Amino acid sequence: MPNNLWYVAHTRPRQEKKLVEHCQRNGFASTLPCYNCVHKYRGKSVTFRKPLFPGYVFLHLAPELKGAIRQSDHVANLLEVYDQETFHRQLTDILHALELELEVRLAPAIGQGMRVRIKGGPLRGVEGWVEQRQGYSIVLLRLDFISQAASVKVDADLLELS
Repeated sequence: MPNNLWYVAHTRPRQEKKLVEHCQRNGFASTLPCYNCVHKYRGKSVTFRKPLFPGYVFLHLAPELKGAIRQSDHVANLLEVYDQETFHRQLTDILHALELELEVRLAPAIGQGMRVRIKGGPLRGVEGWVEQRQGYSIVLLRLDFISQAASVKVDADLLELS
C-alpha cells in the first residue's frame, strides 16, 4: 500500500510477540526481528525465539490506523519515523542478515578508540581500547531511529568500501 508509513511501537515489557499477534488478528503489517537462543535445561537443549530489539515492534500501516495501535494494551508509545527511506533500508538489511541465518545479535555502539571490557572467555574482565580488527570484522547493522545496532561476524576479506 503506497501511503503506508513505518512506525515503531515501543511495547510494554515482554509484550512484543503479543503485539505482533494483535496486529495479525487485525490485519496490520508488523515486523519483529528475532534470533534463536539456545538454553540447556537438565541436559536438554531448548531453542527460543528472542526479539533482536527488545521492546520494539516495527509497523507498516496507514496513518489513520495509528489510533487503533495506540489503544492496544501492549503498546507504551508509538514513535513516528521521519526518514522513511533510511529506516526501510536499514530494517531490510537487518532482516536479510537474519534470513541468511547469520549470527545476528544486539550490539552496543562500539567504535575505534573506545574503551571496552571483555565480557567472556579467557580474557574476561580485561579492559582496553578498540584499535583495529584483524582477520575478521564485526559489521554493525544500524537502526539509527532507535539508536541500536546488531552485530554480524564477517570475514574481513569479504568487505569493501561502499
